Amino acid sequence: MQISDKLLCLFNAELTETNGSYTVEIPESEVETGSLDPGETYRVALISREETEPEEKKASSSRRPSSEPQPPVEEGEIRYVEIEDIGKQGDGIARVERGYVIIVPGAEIGEQVKVEVSQVKSNFAVGEVIDESV
Repeated sequence: MQISDKLLCLFNAELTETNGSYTVEIPESEVETGSLDPGETYRVALISREETEPEEKKASSSRRPSSEPQPPVEEGEIRYVEIEDIGKQGDGIARVERGYVIIVPGAEIGEQVKVEVSQVKSNFAVGEVIDESV
């Protein structure tokens, strides 16, 4: 399956029905990462849980259970990023594929830096600056 670079977030959710109205709830963590804004309108695509990956792909993606979306970065990966924002604790914030956040301590807005990803979580990563002269 081809996934667009315009994808802002990917998560699992249950479809609920209340009085003839159907709802899919967006996890708070997806809004907190800055990819989504309340009050905005988004296109939604639904993918069946029954869809399976080819066997060779399943074997190579053993980092996390297949029910969770895979982060677009891995620990130890080197990335060139631009700091777009400053987080609540003063760390630089860069966004990569699908709006995935990389937190870069000590970086300032507008800086373009080379980072090594040191920690990966489902909705964000931490990167350490290894070259500020990018």
